[in-house]
Amino acid sequence: MTGARPALSRRLRMMGAAISLGAAGVLASAPALARGPDGIADIAEKVIDAVVNISTSQTVDAGKGGGDRQATPQLPPGSPFEEFFDDFFKNRRGGGSKGGERGEAQPRKTNSLGSGFIIDTAGVVVTNNHVIADADEINVIMNDGTKIKAELVGVDKKTDIAVLKFKPVKPLIAVKFGDSDKLRLGEWVIAIGNPFSLGGSVTAGIVSARNRDISQGPYDSYIQTDASINRGNSGGPLFNLEGEVVGVNTLIISPTGGSIGLGFAVPSKTVAGVVNQLREFGELRRGWLGVRIQQVTDEIAESLSIKPARGALVAGVDDKGPAKPAGIEPGDVVVKFDGKDVKDPKDLSRVVADTAVGKEVEVVVIRKGAETIKKVTLGRLEDNEKVQQAAAKKDELPAEKPVTQKVLGLDLAALSKDLRGKYKIKDSVKGVVITGVDNASDAAEKRLSAGDVIVEVAQEAVTNTADVKKRVDQIKKDGRKSVLLMVANGEGELRFVPLLVQ
Repeated sequence: MTGARPALSRRLRMMGAAISLGAAGVLASAPALARGPDGIADIAEKVIDAVVNISTSQTVDAGKGGGDRQATPQLPPGSPFEEFFDDFFKNRRGGGSKGGERGEAQPRKTNSLGSGFIIDTAGVVVTNNHVIADADEINVIMNDGTKIKAELVGVDKKTDIAVLKFKPVKPLIAVKFGDSDKLRLGEWVIAIGNPFSLGGSVTAGIVSARNRDISQGPYDSYIQTDASINRGNSGGPLFNLEGEVVGVNTLIISPTGGSIGLGFAVPSKTVAGVVNQLREFGELRRGWLGVRIQQVTDEIAESLSIKPARGALVAGVDDKGPAKPAGIEPGDVVVKFDGKDVKDPKDLSRVVADTAVGKEVEVVVIRKGAETIKKVTLGRLEDNEKVQQAAAKKDELPAEKPVTQKVLGLDLAALSKDLRGKYKIKDSVKGVVITGVDNASDAAEKRLSAGDVIVEVAQEAVTNTADVKKRVDQIKKDGRKSVLLMVANGEGELRFVPLLVQ
């Protein structure tokens, strides 16, 4: 046994050497991984002269105090940077008052700074609309400090994109749009901009998510990145490792106002289309289908025999819209538009808006369990069209109502002249009126209320309370878990409501 010890010792020493070598290998590679992929410096050097600062000024009433769009960063008490930021942000804007005296409030000029990037050597710049909104004067500041006055070409508030034009004083470098649809999760991206007014700054990170909807607008489809984006980065470009612009950095989510790794960029696919229209027309000309849509929930899908739940449910059709003559009806579920799959209402909104006005497209809808194709010639969405006001508030203390049937926790009655007057229901609305709702019912949870009118039950029109009872009884007999109601308010605006049958 004594002879075995040296051999064991040698083996252990050899294993130790291997471990040390392995550890050394890890230690050697860790800094390389921390630096990110090779080439970031080369890309930054190549494109940074195409990234500009956007400086704007605006005259506002001193009393309002809301004109400065770039707020001073909030730092923790005792921060070593506190004195620096006070000097840099407050004092240079004239934030203090001399001698403690305060005169009458006078109109004052506020400044804000953001970022942008050159897409044409003729002097065309892309930035965010909120960077230049309400500005009296806009200036583009080049990477070498050259300041040039710029003019506004056009804006699109719904995607928060603006296009500027300035007259170059020397040859420019422009960048090109890449294909944001090809981005992969975990792919490296580079953000360049003007954070906290500190000038051209380069940060890198990865694509954390795509097609992110954060309820900022009707066409939300943001790229989420953990590349550091802060105040002043708005309007700056997000590059891929080919040096192509794949997004426009637009906003962050942060409790402190500084980057916590939740930055969002408008994808280049959206930006490129918006920019082309703004340059050509000075405005956006979006496609219009003329329908009101809502989510296809699992309950609605079950009611309509759609598996799996998908598409956009048509809740209403505009009488003057393109969908009406094409034969699209309330209750149809749009699952494909112009060859593109529609997974949810947002998909439909985006693809319709991106489609050329006047183009004839095929729309695939599911109606009563079967797919059918409708051909629609798109109209133009008018941004300034008036939105219909909600129905007038209903009387809080309605008079005694003639209840003729109780179904699914609903008190139902046939529409009469008195009930139309009481609930302000237009003569054009047909169906069965709800006069009461059981507070403990699924109907109450789905926010049905007195004055709503049931137009259809399971995609069949109803004209009296007996029709409703008959359709619900049949649904129960068929063993289905829910029934789909088409409900109108007093103005005739429709929506679909799935109710559990018991």
